Amino acid sequence: MNFGFTEEQQQLRKTVREFAEAEILPHVMEWDEAQHFPVDVFRELGSLGVLGAVFPEEYGGAGFNYVDYSIIIEELARVDPSIGLSTAAHISLCTSHIYTAGSEEQKKRYIPKLASGEWIGSWALTEPESGSDAGGTNTKAVLDGDEWVINGLKTFCTNAHAADVFVVMAMTDREKASHGISAIIVEKDTPGFRVGKKENKLGMRCSPTGELILTDCHVPASNIIGQRGEGFIDSLKILDGGRISIAALGVGIAQGAFEAALKYSKQRKQFGRFISEFQAIQHKLADMATEIEAARLLTLRAAWLKDTGLSVNKESSMAKLYTSETAVRVANEAVQIHGGYGFIKDYPVEKFYRDAKLCTIGEGTSEIQRMVIARQLLKS
Repeated sequence: MNFGFTEEQQQLRKTVREFAEAEILPHVMEWDEAQHFPVDVFRELGSLGVLGAVFPEEYGGAGFNYVDYSIIIEELARVDPSIGLSTAAHISLCTSHIYTAGSEEQKKRYIPKLASGEWIGSWALTEPESGSDAGGTNTKAVLDGDEWVINGLKTFCTNAHAADVFVVMAMTDREKASHGISAIIVEKDTPGFRVGKKENKLGMRCSPTGELILTDCHVPASNIIGQRGEGFIDSLKILDGGRISIAALGVGIAQGAFEAALKYSKQRKQFGRFISEFQAIQHKLADMATEIEAARLLTLRAAWLKDTGLSVNKESSMAKLYTSETAVRVANEAVQIHGGYGFIKDYPVEKFYRDAKLCTIGEGTSEIQRMVIARQLLKS
């Protein structure tokens, strides 16, 4: 087994890190306070090849694999988890759904613009009454001639207020339950479609999250992605890859919080000594570093398995579960090491602490991950 990175992967990490530290880091707290999504900076990620990371060059993508992609998301989250989250939703959910289940015509129309950053993508599964029970979709789409007429409300949609293209799950055959849910592409200027409330969140505040409201929204029948009624089934496959990106997001958050705590411990003096000289702080740092390495390895293993074409249902859930909870623990310890200053916005650990919690909720809560893992274990 080879646990090393290729020269190309090392260069990719360096490139993304330099971009994040130069273009994102100086504005992190400003954007967080204003809940401002930096559209121009986000589109620049398209120029770097980031927004088309895992898609073939024939569609304008960079042709990276999922290990490469994990590196990208980790490096963005190490500086600003909000940008990492919006990038992951754009790639792993919206664009990946079109690439995985879409027609050739759909791929050629949408992926090049999404990969370049000309268009921003969003993915709409969750509803006010169907969160973890995403199969309980109430949004409905009725075929009327050569158009779908969609009515419903979606919530917790990442990139909602910035996106140009939305992949929306809607019930097309109620009697078939989860096999009656279809995925349909909706463009932002479609009549009957509008973006609703923007959520005022605990963390990830510069990544816009909001509602989609569809009222007699007419879209061409050709906008359905994949087979009618198989949108939710395809979504489960999409989420396997998406959970790898959330795992990488958790690794990046933990790494950023750890580095901040390590740096602070070498600068802060108490009782005439740097606090890094105290065994209690050393043990915290040792545990944090060890958990981060374990989380990174779980994430990279899931990414590597996906690159080989194998099922990653269990492995992506394991990675997502462990890394998200590691991110919360590490961020908590980073605040503790900072003491009172950890509670102040002048130091980055306060934001990492707030941002980390989303990882245990988004794209399936920790409780759902445990259900998925247990289900796979009991099959064997």
